[in-house]
Amino acid sequence: MAIAPPLSLGWGYGIVLGLGALFAFGMILVTWILKRYNHELQTSEMFSTAGRTVKSGLVASAVVSSWTWAATLLQSSGVAYRYGVSGPFWYASGATVQILLFATIAIELKRRAPNAHTFLEVIKARYGVKAHIVFTVFGLMTNILVTSMLLTGGSAVVSSLTGMPTAAACFLLPLGVVMYTMFGGIKATFLTDWVHTFILLIIIIVFALSTYATSSVLGSPKAVFDLLIKAAADHPVEGNAGGSYLTMQSKEGAIFFVINIVGNFGTVFLDNGYYNKAIAASPVHALPGYIMGGISWFAIPWLMATTMGLAALALESNPAFPTFPNRMLDADVSAGLVVPYAAVALLGSGGAVAILLIVFMAVTSASSAELIAVSSIFTYDIYHTYINPGASGKRLIYMSHAMVVGFGLFMAAFSVGLFYAGVSMGYLYLMMGVIISSAVIPATLTIMWKGHNAWAATLTPPLGLVCSLIAWLVTAKKTCGSLDVDCTGSNNPMLAGNVVALLSPLIFTPLFTLIFGMDNYDWASMAAIRKGDDHDLAAEAHIDLELVPGESHHSAEAEAAEQSSLLRASNIAKITTVVMTLALLVLWPMPMYGSGYIFSEKFFTGWVVVGIIWIFGSLLCVGVYPVFEGREALWFTIKAIYLDVTGKKHPSSFHTSSATYVEGKEVGTGTETPPEKALKGRSVAVAKE
Repeated sequence: MAIAPPLSLGWGYGIVLGLGALFAFGMILVTWILKRYNHELQTSEMFSTAGRTVKSGLVASAVVSSWTWAATLLQSSGVAYRYGVSGPFWYASGATVQILLFATIAIELKRRAPNAHTFLEVIKARYGVKAHIVFTVFGLMTNILVTSMLLTGGSAVVSSLTGMPTAAACFLLPLGVVMYTMFGGIKATFLTDWVHTFILLIIIIVFALSTYATSSVLGSPKAVFDLLIKAAADHPVEGNAGGSYLTMQSKEGAIFFVINIVGNFGTVFLDNGYYNKAIAASPVHALPGYIMGGISWFAIPWLMATTMGLAALALESNPAFPTFPNRMLDADVSAGLVVPYAAVALLGSGGAVAILLIVFMAVTSASSAELIAVSSIFTYDIYHTYINPGASGKRLIYMSHAMVVGFGLFMAAFSVGLFYAGVSMGYLYLMMGVIISSAVIPATLTIMWKGHNAWAATLTPPLGLVCSLIAWLVTAKKTCGSLDVDCTGSNNPMLAGNVVALLSPLIFTPLFTLIFGMDNYDWASMAAIRKGDDHDLAAEAHIDLELVPGESHHSAEAEAAEQSSLLRASNIAKITTVVMTLALLVLWPMPMYGSGYIFSEKFFTGWVVVGIIWIFGSLLCVGVYPVFEGREALWFTIKAIYLDVTGKKHPSSFHTSSATYVEGKEVGTGTETPPEKALKGRSVAVAKE
């Protein structure tokens, strides 16, 4: 039965095009301000690495934003609708541990290859061309799958809320993202990530407080609890303890958890976007940024799904629910429509607008990270490596811009094709691990184990992919007798394919190590990766390249101190991430799963309250703290703009390089350059080692 959209078509075009244009022009303005007052020239290095100077608060908000896909909000609520309270927790814990574990990879990458632009450069430096080509294919497949999920899920929601044609939404959603990413590079993605994350968290808090405190149709944990008891009596959940929605013991939920954790290893450890953020982070800020980001992100799917997924279950029997008196169709749940339906039932058209906003934020911020990831791969791993190794900075940034536009157009068209083929966001989410996870362990061993040989790195991912496809399709044929979208997208075939994909390297890697012997890699070729040459762009802009953030030379003593701090951070990361992973995957959920405990009203209330407190903590970590951390730079820029506008001081009198050295002595750390050293229209000569 077709359901009339709660908002007019104008809302859809207004938010998708209007907000997209606002962010695009806002980022163009910010890029111009940073260039005028902070010497942040848009070089090829700045475009892809932000000068490797980003602080922990912005790193954390960027991690949260990049990991908050449409699926984070929509798929998590779908599993809550299907399996009850276990679904949100399994989604959140099964996708948080990868971010926490990746913190160790991020630190090791900065230690081993401080000048890398992509993780694929590291693969080539260590293993050579064959392995580089294999991992490039897997890296691009990861980016295509993630972007497909973003656009298919986002366009389905926009279409259901406003009636906008899905094909139009697929093309218009990425439009503003392409514009601001092309002009602002990864720095623009960091800044828009912060804005998007801040708005997203506020809206989730509004939904949570409305559902559990103020709503006239629900309004308290007790009201939701009572309606969940009634829902379980009307349609008990097969495989759940007591058929209840209020238990962690859920057979299908546990299967989803395994699929979720396996698939998400691939989309973190093989997504160049996360390596981009690790590379862009200042060395001392990479570890706290990823740890804060992982912990803060956990609350988003957990509370969002515990709120909206359970609200949908509770309100299905209410005339305000869009499908009343019927239950939601399984295809609609898979398409991600639990959240918009629940929002409309809770808050009417205002809820629909809020969902449109957060889905727009989730899709565009994560898409921006994917655009930069693919742009970096094409620019540095294909063009600069195989086509034009001597490319100038100007040529590299031209290619980066071209690839952002090209990938945006390709993904819009590809997502429209998926829509007409009947492939939904939920299907892609479950399938991604089958396709990419066989490369996770080889990619990790590249950074973590000097004994990993080139043949094991090259052959394991494709062989693992073959095995996972066989396991997936054979299980589908055996369990339901056909290979259509419904059958191949069911839990058991997806479980088989995902597990085989992730674990097959545990067979192939020792086998190829026995056949070809252990390597004894010395890490030197990784350290030899060099930055792009942007002197032509600096000369054209009449700016000394040494003053561009991240371009100044460091003394041998400074580099040694940096390596020492990174080694210490690496040891902390390994201990911290293992402890937190055990807590989230074993210590917290498993006793409740094993005992089959069904939540009491008081326990459910406490469960909700913890989620709400956690989301406020996330808001402080990734919403407020980045502003506090960057307060000096913000104040400097505001002051510089005021002095410039009032004619009291020309921008050439300012610079914000991290440290300026004249005759071997530090004379500035992001403060005003002494007047006698300022040169109008030019920068001061610096960095005498």
